[in-house]
Amino acid sequence: MRYDVNQDRGVLRRPGRPGAADPASLAAMSWTWQLEDPTGEPVDPATLGVEVLETDNQGDAESWLGENWRDLLERGIATVTLLRDGERVYGPMNLAAT
Repeated sequence: MRYDVNQDRGVLRRPGRPGAADPASLAAMSWTWQLEDPTGEPVDPATLGVEVLETDNQGDAESWLGENWRDLLERGIATVTLLRDGERVYGPMNLAAT
């Protein structure tokens, strides 16, 4: 699988999948996670040495979090918020067990 790196944002971008309806519309919508410290303040992923996956659908973004939440928690991330095109979809969501 190929990923494009956006160095300015510390984000990996997976291009639209072959056979998708309209690649231009997929590129226009992006799903990613905002990482937050224990006070709820956003954390720049680059300061943690983390690259947050930016996907073209919610399911892939949620899968990425499912694979990486423990590492994020160990690096001091307390909560995450799912963003679609920069707008909050849901969150903040606590990464620690309650």
